[in-house]
Amino acid sequence: MSPLTGPDVRFVVFHRPGPQWRPGLDFRQQPGVTEHVRHYRTWLDEGRLEMGGPFLAVDAGGMMVPGAGFDEEEIRQFAAADPAVQNGLLEFEVRPWFVAMTKSP
Repeated sequence: MSPLTGPDVRFVVFHRPGPQWRPGLDFRQQPGVTEHVRHYRTWLDEGRLEMGGPFLAVDAGGMMVPGAGFDEEEIRQFAAADPAVQNGLLEFEVRPWFVAMTKSP
């Protein structure tokens, strides 16, 4: 098995401010953030996103954690289609994350 596949590997989307980000302005007031949330809410509603949200440090970006078993390229394409990425509010990076510890059900 490849180290980048399997039930214990997730492809996490990290967001950071893009060129249209207004430094020092609360993330909730950034122009285009509503469309960004709406975009990811579709995956949340479909059960494809487990959690997501901004880091609490000012201008630090945020992250989205899709569920297990989703293809990296599909996640990358979805992140690139984010209106906030397309309008320059946010930039993104997809990183493979090995889930080494989890709470048992």
